[in-house]
Amino acid sequence: MVFIGIIPVFTFALGTWQLQRLKWKVNLIDELEEKLQLRPLSLPPKINLSVIPEFVYRKVSLRGRWDHAHTLVLAPRVRDGTHGAHVVTPLIRENGTTTEDGEVEIIGMLRTSQPRNSFTPENKPEEGKWYWADVDAMAEYAGGKKADVQPVFVEQIFEGHAGEAGTRLSKGIPIGRAPTIDLRNAHLSYVITWYALSGLTTFMFARVLIHKKRFNGRKLPRFT
Repeated sequence: MVFIGIIPVFTFALGTWQLQRLKWKVNLIDELEEKLQLRPLSLPPKINLSVIPEFVYRKVSLRGRWDHAHTLVLAPRVRDGTHGAHVVTPLIRENGTTTEDGEVEIIGMLRTSQPRNSFTPENKPEEGKWYWADVDAMAEYAGGKKADVQPVFVEQIFEGHAGEAGTRLSKGIPIGRAPTIDLRNAHLSYVITWYALSGLTTFMFARVLIHKKRFNGRKLPRFT
């Protein structure tokens, strides 16, 4: 009886906690959306790695030459229903005072390592198999500290139309991602679930109490 009475309170508390989490996640997404609207930052030659988490999803601009020798592929990936892969290529940056042949300028978003879930295999750099973005491991693969490689992950932005994207894909040319926030926010469904369970178990508990009260109030038949 006590256990049945605890369930509505416990589930209501969980629903309230998820409601607080929902408000936090909505505010976080709004904050990141505002960051995304700011003008791109020009990354300095030497980047302070400790502050990168504060600039996640911030647009940045940088210039350099692609190091295709250390290109790696994150697979499998799906974009608009099409199966493919993410192509990650190190960018060799110059000192900014001169323009070299083959130099490109890109606009992208700062990102950090992606969390790996239990269903994602471990990366196997020695076999050329990459399943998730481990920034430190990717930087080490590109040469690491010995080659002065900085573990900074930038996702290139593509803001062209669908036709242009299709043309690039048909030619095997990688395209960047859309400038959007892709944080998962399922807290609303959790709020609804826990509050619904709280309401249901409250109703069941009330029925039990009413039934018990009626049973205790009955007079037992007397036999002579």
